[in-house]
Amino acid sequence: MEDFESWNASGGWKEKESNQWTQIPYYPEPDFSRPLFEIPSDARKRMIGRLRFLYGEAVAEKYMPELERILKVHYAHKPLEMIDQEKAFDPQNRFTERDMILITYGDLLQGEGHSPLASLDQFVQNPGLRQIFNTLHILPFFPYSSDRGFSVLDFETVDPNLGSWQDIEDIGKRYQLMFDGVLNHISSRSPAFQEFLNGNPYFKDITIAYTSRDALTPEQRKIIVRPRTSDLLTKFRTIDGDRYVWTTFSADQVDLNYKNPEVLMFIIETLLHYVRREADILRLDAVTYLWAEPGTPSVHLEQTHEIVKLLRDVFNAVAPWAAILTETNVRHKENVSYFGNGRDEAQMVYNFALPPLVLHTFYREDATALSRWAKNLKYISNTTTFLNILDTHDGIGLMGIRDILSAEDIDHIIQKAREHGAFVSYKTGKDGKEEPYELNCTWFSAINYDSSDEDIAFQVKRFVASRSIAMVLRGVPAIYFHGLIGTRNDIDTVLVTKSKRDINRKVVKEQSLIKKSKDRDSKVSHIARQLGWIGDIRVRQQAFHPNGDQRILVISPDIFTVLRISPQRDQHILTMTNVTSRVSQIGISLAELGVEERHWYDLVGKRGWIAKDGSLEVTLQPYDVVWLIPFKELERIIES
Repeated sequence: MEDFESWNASGGWKEKESNQWTQIPYYPEPDFSRPLFEIPSDARKRMIGRLRFLYGEAVAEKYMPELERILKVHYAHKPLEMIDQEKAFDPQNRFTERDMILITYGDLLQGEGHSPLASLDQFVQNPGLRQIFNTLHILPFFPYSSDRGFSVLDFETVDPNLGSWQDIEDIGKRYQLMFDGVLNHISSRSPAFQEFLNGNPYFKDITIAYTSRDALTPEQRKIIVRPRTSDLLTKFRTIDGDRYVWTTFSADQVDLNYKNPEVLMFIIETLLHYVRREADILRLDAVTYLWAEPGTPSVHLEQTHEIVKLLRDVFNAVAPWAAILTETNVRHKENVSYFGNGRDEAQMVYNFALPPLVLHTFYREDATALSRWAKNLKYISNTTTFLNILDTHDGIGLMGIRDILSAEDIDHIIQKAREHGAFVSYKTGKDGKEEPYELNCTWFSAINYDSSDEDIAFQVKRFVASRSIAMVLRGVPAIYFHGLIGTRNDIDTVLVTKSKRDINRKVVKEQSLIKKSKDRDSKVSHIARQLGWIGDIRVRQQAFHPNGDQRILVISPDIFTVLRISPQRDQHILTMTNVTSRVSQIGISLAELGVEERHWYDLVGKRGWIAKDGSLEVTLQPYDVVWLIPFKELERIIES
């Protein structure tokens, strides 16, 4: 999509540097002529210890050789150049300020004469996009039977309706890639589950099945935590009679049984296959519900954490640059538990509390709650970080703020979102009652009324101000495709499919997007100029490194203020976002900033500011985004 040039309209910057970690392609076939991989003794001890915890001594001893075999096969695919390169890998720089992620389905953008993945490839080749994003998260691109790709039929094949592995590899030449590890469940129509129905003894224990619906008592059912309100057990007719199968999400999504070590070995082998197919980040979908245990809530169990830790051990051993991202749309305290001790579990966790907090901030026009939460946010180590999202393919989760905002504030968010045209999805709570789980809407519609008569440039300014919050906080920012182009709620599709989540999954025609991008008065063009500009600045400043320091300054409820400091402490950027529709002023003591420089420069607004009497006085127009850097530091950047 070479005509989508408005993303590069800011001008003045040269094309973004490539990521310092360059992946060398794997061999298509293993090379067994070289010495086989040997698991280091301390890593082997950890791995077998985790297997013992999950399965006991005898089973662990039985399956450790199989795990070793899987790792040896993977390692045999690695060129010697890759092995040498990994020796210099620094896990503290796995993520840098240059990392920004674009999230999309493989077929949200469709053109004529080529596959949807080829359309996506053309779109992301645009120089303006490449200046901002270096990572592409392509949501499940495998053959599926339901749930927009998350009910997988075949884990190793690209859906022919989307394209081919060649399309994925072509995109991978320009971008780091994130793949989904849909490891909680499989499609009820998958070959593996069909073998279960046919009585194949090898597949007998791949799922959790009972001979009676009453196998789970009412008390057990009541305490099981699920993100759905459908029946937990689904009846299937098998060669051996009726079986009632554990289905956390839907009747078509059959939970895998991790009490069967064969299932775990299969998943490990599958994830390593994705790594060889150029996956740089493995998103563990719905990992919260991995280990089911009647009599417990069946979420966040020790066994689940132990499996994630084993996956981390595996990647550390044979693919150290591959990162694990856990998707756990739950209360913040439970969510961050997947960091483990900062060295042994996920390197990245979704910051699920952030989206509803930002909505709360803009609905109330008050940054107090957001500032208080961000000020107390814990960053557990320099090898872990948050994925800072505002919108996802599912919606805006509400679970992350359950212990952060009051019930009244959460109800206010829901009420305001409904006024903006959002739907609300529910889950079954611990007491068996329904409770709001997520808002289903696009981010643009959540921030702006669809019927608004406001000038489109002003609506985009509010939209971009909200998006800037995810860019200034420590972590890696990610933007969903429809949040990139400002799509409004797609109610028409929801009326047809009866799926609330389809409100944010509209298919966009390639030619239509090109046409809108050429129109400087269009919403897409306004977003391209405003969001593209601050995104381009963000990825060039070391103060935004995920391991850089962060100080939340609670000065005015009108303005969300964050001081970012580079890891070397040689760069300071003072970010201010006016979250209100009114002009606001703020005064900040230079002593509080710890910077004596009187002259500052606004990287976003492209103008200077001078501190007087030891105070930096700044006036912000409605929804202004201001990023100030000391002029001496700006000068050093230019000179270097």
